[in-house]
Amino acid sequence: MKKLVLFAAVLMVSLFSIDHAKAQVNLNINIGSQPVWGPTGYDHVDYYYFPDIDAYYYVPTGQYIYANGGRWVWVSSLPAQYRNFDLYSAYKVVINEPRPYLRNNIYVTKYSRYKNYNGRQTIIRDSRDTKYYVVKGHPNYNQKSTKKVVVVHNQTNNRPTRIQVNTNRQVQNNKGGNNRPERDNGQNRGNGRH
Repeated sequence: MKKLVLFAAVLMVSLFSIDHAKAQVNLNINIGSQPVWGPTGYDHVDYYYFPDIDAYYYVPTGQYIYANGGRWVWVSSLPAQYRNFDLYSAYKVVINEPRPYLRNNIYVTKYSRYKNYNGRQTIIRDSRDTKYYVVKGHPNYNQKSTKKVVVVHNQTNNRPTRIQVNTNRQVQNNKGGNNRPERDNGQNRGNGRH
């Protein structure tokens, strides 16, 4: 009987662990909803905080949130008082917690050093990473990856060789992992093989 109870306990713990692991694997990715002026490096963003103007941007609805007369206002575009604010060059803080504007004093204190920040964040619009091609407004919006893998037979040893072909017609050999084209050292000249 003890063995049966022990087995049942181990089984329950195992099932709980499996469910817990499944919950942690489920990621929420919203790259396609992020604006082109957002910083790179984040698969999921709920809010951006702008230390320069003490305002927020809520990614799921595409709305700005700023204080006006002691209350938080949600709008689809920034008001005239922020007309000179440059979203592309301004420093943005990613915040993934519910309603951060209700704890605004914490963010003002924590990120005040980024007010008038002269450094540069890489933004989605300027990224060459293909995962950002789903962001509307990106220069390569909705373009598929520019590389495809082709297998060809090497004529000297008759073994298949994997190469990457870019859409701009450059060929790269993946032999040896160095991604450099194979050099013709004169051995194949004049033998009619192309």
